[in-house]
Amino acid sequence: MGWFEAIKTPKLKKAKKGVSNTPTGLWKKCTNCGEIIQSSKLDSYDQVCPYCDQHFRLSAQARLNLLVDSDSFKPFGESLATTDPFQFVDKKSYQERLKLAHDKCGALDGAICGIGKIAKRRVSLGIMNFQFMGGSMGVVTGEKMALVMDKAFEEKIPAIIVSSSGGARMQEGILSLMQMGKTSAARQRLKKAGIPFISVLTDPTTGGVAASFAMLGDVNIAEPKALIGFAGPRVIEQSIRQTLPEGFQRAEFLLDHGFIDRIVHRKNLKSELQFFIEIFSNKLSSK
Repeated sequence: MGWFEAIKTPKLKKAKKGVSNTPTGLWKKCTNCGEIIQSSKLDSYDQVCPYCDQHFRLSAQARLNLLVDSDSFKPFGESLATTDPFQFVDKKSYQERLKLAHDKCGALDGAICGIGKIAKRRVSLGIMNFQFMGGSMGVVTGEKMALVMDKAFEEKIPAIIVSSSGGARMQEGILSLMQMGKTSAARQRLKKAGIPFISVLTDPTTGGVAASFAMLGDVNIAEPKALIGFAGPRVIEQSIRQTLPEGFQRAEFLLDHGFIDRIVHRKNLKSELQFFIEIFSNKLSSK
């Protein structure tokens, strides 16, 4: 036996895995300032960092609770469900992705729509849900956004849409892109009838949503530092072969260049909407 065979490699003792009884989700780290914040404290601030005012993303239901008067919201279009027109498959089938999104959000598609009251004024309201496949606009989401405006036309009340979207839904191909035209046509119908449309742009509002109804409001309101644009910075730089200014797709830059009308802190959003609703409603009632 060689001398090296006699050397025994010492066995390392496996560390015992301790069982942690600490609940998850009690704390959240701010993506802007890096502060660690209690989740309950963040909830009390409507998901806004109390140290730097960073606006975290809200679910559609949380946004609804923030904006409408209690027990005033009557949903419509809840039974509309996305189909799979092209039997699309990438790493997963489209049907599987839809099921995962449904299990996560408890909704059939990426928007909540209905008629409710904001400060006792009736409005037709649509809220996009970024948690459902990135708020992508497929056939059903486009139909719901158009339906919000059609209901406003029928009831002669203001239409409000809160956008939060990564753009068109690639799994539905050209049918998804056609929603840009459909929603823009519904918005034009409101304009001709003199019925107000208020667009609220939250982080992010991009792609086909930004290129259609989201930027066509009589008033375009954005939350602070919201990402708003059509394509990503790298795609734009490669297309125009120019270096783009810092933060050119943030709400503050767009306000300075006239693309949006106001930037409103989340805590003031309902009162700001109330202000415009009252102005527009007085004009509607005077006709």
